Amino acid sequence: MRPSRNPFLYGFLLLTVAAAALLFVWQVLPWIEQAFWGVQASPRVVTPRGDLAADEKATIELFEKTKDSVVYITTRERVVDLWTRNIFTIPRGTGSGFIWDEKGHVVTNYHVIAGASEARVRLSDGRDYGAALVGASPAHDLAVLRIGVGPNRPPPVPVGTSHDLKVGQKVFAIGNPFGLDWTLTTGIVSALDRSLPAEDGQSLIEHLIQTDAAINPGNSGGPLLDSAGRLIGVNTAIYSPSGAFAGVGFAVPVDTVNRVVPQLIARGRYVRPALGIEVDEGLNRVITQRLGVEGVLVLKVNPGSAAEAAGLRGARMEPDGRFVPGDIITGINDQPVDSVARLLARLDDFQIGDTVKLNLLREGRKIDVNVTLQAGS
Repeated sequence: MRPSRNPFLYGFLLLTVAAAALLFVWQVLPWIEQAFWGVQASPRVVTPRGDLAADEKATIELFEKTKDSVVYITTRERVVDLWTRNIFTIPRGTGSGFIWDEKGHVVTNYHVIAGASEARVRLSDGRDYGAALVGASPAHDLAVLRIGVGPNRPPPVPVGTSHDLKVGQKVFAIGNPFGLDWTLTTGIVSALDRSLPAEDGQSLIEHLIQTDAAINPGNSGGPLLDSAGRLIGVNTAIYSPSGAFAGVGFAVPVDTVNRVVPQLIARGRYVRPALGIEVDEGLNRVITQRLGVEGVLVLKVNPGSAAEAAGLRGARMEPDGRFVPGDIITGINDQPVDSVARLLARLDDFQIGDTVKLNLLREGRKIDVNVTLQAGS
């Protein structure tokens, strides 16, 4: 006796088999077509772009006008083989710089060329030159190189101002991060008047511009520009726990650059405005903490100095061996001074020959003394 068929179950099985067969054919058919007849396909229709936005056009124009003035710097250092005593050079690092004037002077950071025995400068058109060091100021992390540029020399970067910058202004950085040449990054002025220790370890670089424009290793020495394409700073450092960009970069303000660079070109070094006194950071810290004050202790007033002419008093030793502190400088033009580095940075805001007001603590009394600044050593 044959078992009866369930029509519903039989129909379900047929549908399942049919669906599986269709799925198989759908998956395999393209491979069969491609194997035997090939697949006919055409490019997608391109959607018209339309005009670039006004700010995009402005950024493109700024980059095109400035990139030829930005240079790529590579350095090498001379080493001695301890076994053979042979001297040879090895790559040291890379950085950025920019054309300062028509005479082939190139501005960069001091730390880009520090410790190098030679440097080469490459222009955006591929021309490559050996560079000579003209002058450097570790206290400002600035250096000037010179290259022998013939015809078709790149134009200097237009110089702006930094004292009138506002937080929120757009800024543009051009450089060679990680050796990726002529890279543009954008951002804003994040903060102003920041301070960082200088390369010499004894000074502070004041009035730094803080920006969120991406600055990475290799950007050092490149220009920071405003939206008019003017130089407003020289990219110098980043704050980053990882060593890469973390949203905080710093630039030496152009007002400082425009004061220091002409001296480096003319003299090979920067001559600071000075008072003509002797100070010591370590001893100053001990004595001011013991006295419970903030300032800079005048250890000695140099004979014939501006400080002597103004009547400043240095420290002295009494016959019984007691140390008697001299004047303690607590401020310049009512701007506080709390360390030797801060004192030097405050003086650096002035020119040789300027008269400043020193805020002093003398024998427990607050007094003010006017001093005409002299050239430092």
